[in-house]
Amino acid sequence: MIRIIEPGLLSTIQDEGRHGFQQYGIITNGVMDPFALRVANYLVGNEEKEAGIEVTLTGPTIQFEEQMLIAVCGADFSAQIDDEPMPLWRPVLVQKGSILHMKFSKKGCRAVIAIGGGLEIPAVMNSQSTYVRAGIGGFKGRALEKEDVLNVRTPSRQTQQTIKSLTKKGKTYWTSAWSISAIYLHNLYERDTVRVMEGRQYNEFSEESKKEFWEESFKLSPQSDRMGYRLNGPVLERTVSEELLSEAVSFGTIQVPSDGEPIILLADRQTIGGYPKIGQAASVDFPALAQKKPGEPLRFTKISHSEAQRSLIERERDIRELKRGIEFKVRMGINGPV
Repeated sequence: MIRIIEPGLLSTIQDEGRHGFQQYGIITNGVMDPFALRVANYLVGNEEKEAGIEVTLTGPTIQFEEQMLIAVCGADFSAQIDDEPMPLWRPVLVQKGSILHMKFSKKGCRAVIAIGGGLEIPAVMNSQSTYVRAGIGGFKGRALEKEDVLNVRTPSRQTQQTIKSLTKKGKTYWTSAWSISAIYLHNLYERDTVRVMEGRQYNEFSEESKKEFWEESFKLSPQSDRMGYRLNGPVLERTVSEELLSEAVSFGTIQVPSDGEPIILLADRQTIGGYPKIGQAASVDFPALAQKKPGEPLRFTKISHSEAQRSLIERERDIRELKRGIEFKVRMGINGPV
């Protein structure tokens, strides 16, 4: 089991989301950075949909009550195992009694901690994700708190193979000699520009507003959270006065309320919305979007639906190759400690 010594700003249990219940008013939730969750699970031998601990801006301090295989993917929180720096994007074998310290994020906003075997958390409506506002899912329907204790399930065969290959006496922790390519991660995350498709009400905005939407820079407001990013920047004006009927929204929908400042809807978004939609962020850029901090700049560039689909297909192909590469290294024992 693991013990929460300090929870950080916001640490919650999240998986890929609670799908299939929006018609009943139940929101999807789920992890903000799905790529980080999937890769972290691959690294520790879990199924990609297994829940992990999502941390935001300020990370937790966690004690491991037994030997475990973990991986931390996403933002850089200057993680340490006891007093030794811990690498990101690698499988890491920690020993009984070791303590993981995560500080303020130096780069990015969110990280995911995956535990080999997965967390023993009951599913609510087919998901372990936490929806804090409704008090459902995750650990007691809330963010993690000091002295919470989380149980861990039996590790998979792949997890056990990785542990065996990393075992070496005399160190606090051990990790593989390989990691996810820094070049690939740079191309994935180092983006101030997010690709966006035209929304259903795009043509109801003034020509000047459409021009500013594509050419000007916005900043994330401090009033941003897992439900949505509020953007400060050019005020976007709609030329049509009629009110809209509420309709379905999704992760990445960009709505414009009456004050003219856009809102990008995220993991904890509502199921329907009545504000005009000027755009829809391409899902291939969700990881970069999830790592934006309040105050950071954000620009939009236009992409067609077909281009967005091709980019997502290419990303999924890369992820499948990444998964096969990790499985091959584990199977062949290419995991020697650094």
